Amino acid sequence: MEDVEVVVDDIEKKGEEPNERSEWVLNAPEPPSPWHVFVGSVSNTISQYQEKAYGLRSQSGPKLVLSFLQAIFPVLDWGRNYTAISFRNDLLAGLTVASLCIPQGIGYATLARLDPEYGLYTSALPPLIYAMMGSSREVAIGPVAVVSLLLSSMVQKLTDPSTDPLGYTKLVLTATLFAGIFQAAFGLLRLGFLLEFLSHAAIVGFTAGAAIVIGLQQLKGLFGFQRFTNETDVVSVTISVRQSLDHPWNYSNLVLGCSFLIFMLACRFLSKRNRKLFWLPAISSLASVILSTLAVFVTRADKHGVQIVKHVKAGLNPSSVHQLQLNSPYIAEVAKIGLVAAVISLTESVSVGRSFASLRGYHLDGNKEMVSIGFMNIIGSFTSSYVATGSFSRTAVNVAAGCETAGSNIVMAITVVISLLCFTKLLYFTPMAILASIILSALPGLIDFNEAYRIWKLDKLDFLACAGAFFGALFSSVETGLLVAVAISFTNIIMMSIRPGTEALGRLPETDLFCDAHQYPMAVKTAGVLIIRIKSALLCFANANFVRQRIMKWIAHEEEEANENEGVITKRIIQLVIIDASNLMNIDTSGISSLEELHKSLVSHGKQLAIANPRWEVIHKLKSANFVKTIGGRVFLTVAEAVGCKQDRV
Repeated sequence: MEDVEVVVDDIEKKGEEPNERSEWVLNAPEPPSPWHVFVGSVSNTISQYQEKAYGLRSQSGPKLVLSFLQAIFPVLDWGRNYTAISFRNDLLAGLTVASLCIPQGIGYATLARLDPEYGLYTSALPPLIYAMMGSSREVAIGPVAVVSLLLSSMVQKLTDPSTDPLGYTKLVLTATLFAGIFQAAFGLLRLGFLLEFLSHAAIVGFTAGAAIVIGLQQLKGLFGFQRFTNETDVVSVTISVRQSLDHPWNYSNLVLGCSFLIFMLACRFLSKRNRKLFWLPAISSLASVILSTLAVFVTRADKHGVQIVKHVKAGLNPSSVHQLQLNSPYIAEVAKIGLVAAVISLTESVSVGRSFASLRGYHLDGNKEMVSIGFMNIIGSFTSSYVATGSFSRTAVNVAAGCETAGSNIVMAITVVISLLCFTKLLYFTPMAILASIILSALPGLIDFNEAYRIWKLDKLDFLACAGAFFGALFSSVETGLLVAVAISFTNIIMMSIRPGTEALGRLPETDLFCDAHQYPMAVKTAGVLIIRIKSALLCFANANFVRQRIMKWIAHEEEEANENEGVITKRIIQLVIIDASNLMNIDTSGISSLEELHKSLVSHGKQLAIANPRWEVIHKLKSANFVKTIGGRVFLTVAEAVGCKQDRV
C-alpha cells in the first residue's frame, strides 16, 4: 500500500489526475488509414523525385546532362577530384590485387567447370563496368569460389560439361544473364530487403559448408585423379576419393601441389603476423604459378604424369550474345539458377561493401550497388563472363594495399587484359595441382569458427540456421543448404510470431518503473494485481488464442503460489489483471475477440481487466470495437496509473 501511495502522490504532484491522463489515451485523434499511409509513402517518394527534377531543371543544359550522368556513373563524380596521389595508391592496390585475381580467376573457372580463360574474362570487363557504375571505393570485383561452385553444381544437372562443354558454357552464360537481370531489378524496384531473408548466421554456415565441399572437389586436381564424381556432397566426394586412390595416380601432382600450398599458407600466416606484409598472399599465388610453370617446362614433368592447363585462349573478351540460350528447354531451371546466384553474389558483395564503407566513414546505397552489379553481369553475359561479384579476400587485399577509389579495379582489369593479350601462352605448362592449391589456400578464410561460436553463444536458434545451412551444403547440395537455412529462419520468425512470450511485471523499489520480475528479482509485485506484458508487436489470429491461454495460466500460477508467514499459509487472490500493451503495435479482429473472451472469463471469476499504454492503432481499434466500454473504461497511460487507480478504489 505504501508503494502505491507514493505513485499516486507523484501523480497528484504533477497536477494531473489519473482519470484525466487516461483521457489523453482515449481521446487521441484517429490514426491514418492504410490507404492514407500508402498514399503518403507514394507522395513522399514522388516529392523526392520532384525535388531532384526541380534541381536539375534549374541547371543549364550541359550541367543537367552531367548531373544525370553522374547519378548513373559515379566515376564522373569522384574522377573530377582525382589526384596523382590517389592514382599512385590505386595503381599499387590494383597491381597487387591483379597478382591475386589472375591465378584465382583461372582456378575458379576450373571450379565452375569452364575453360580457364573464362576466369580471366570475368576478371577483365566486369571490374571496368563496376568502376564506372559502382559506388563502393574498396570492393574488388571478379569470380568467387562459392558462386563458381554453385553454378557448376546446379548447371551440370542440366548438361554434363564433360560430354557437352559448349552447351554447358552456354547455360552458364544464360544463368549469368538472368542473375544480372534479377540483381538490377532488385535495385531498381528497391527490393533489397529480400536479401535479409538470408540471415548472417545462414551465410556463415552455408559458406563454411561450401568451403569444405570446394576443398574436397580440389582433391581431383591435387592428386591428379583421372576420374572423379560430379556430385558435390561430402559422402559422394569421399567415396570417389577412395575409389580413385585404388586406381593408378601420379604422386608428382600431390608433391607439387602440397609444396606450393604450404608456401602460400605460410605467406598468409606471415601477412597476418605483420600487416606490412599485406602483399605477400597476393604475390605468393602469382609466384606459385610462375615457379611451378617454369619447373614443369624445364623438367617436362607433363610427360611424366603431371597434369597441366594446356591451351588458354588469348585475346579480349569475345562476344557471347549468340551463345545465350533463351529458347532452351531448360530456361525455367536456368532462371532459377540465376536467381540463386544473384542472391548469393549480392549478399556477399553488398555486405563486404558496407563493412568497408562504414570503416571509412561513408554511406553505401545498397540499391545502387544492386543496379551496378546487375548491369555489370548483364553486360558480362554478353562478353563471355560468368557471374562476378565483390570478393571479401580480394577486397581486404585491396584495402590493405591502400586503394582510395574504384580506380584500383580499372588498374586490375587493365592488367588482366594485358595478360590475356600477351601472356596466355606462358600458362600452357601451368600444373592443375597449382590451381587446386590456390583455391585450397583461399578456403580457410571462408570458415569462420569464431563467428560460429559467437552465434552459438548469442542465439541458439540462429545457430540452428547456421548449422542447417552448413550440414545441408555439406551432405546434400549447395542449393539444399540455402533452402534449409531459409526454412529454419522462416520457422524461427513464425514461431516467435505465433508463440510470443509473456512476462509478469513488478515495481522496482523507490521508482514507478514496472519490469520483468524474473529479470529483476528485487521487483515487488502489487497485492491483488497481476501485470502482464506481451512480448509481441502484433496480437493477431496467429497468436491471439495462445496469448489468452498464457495469461490465464499466469493467473492460475500466481493464485496457486503459497506464501508461508509465521506458519500460516496464505493464498494470493488476483483482483485486477493489467495488460501492458506498450509492445503491441497493432491488433486485428482475432486479437480483439481474444481480449473479449479473456474479459468474460475474468468477470466470471470476480476479476477485472485493464489496459495500460496502448499504441495509437491499438486503442483506435479497441474503441471502434466498443471494447473500452466493455472493460469499464479502464485504459491508462502508464502501468503505475493503472495500479494506483485500483488501489484508490480499494
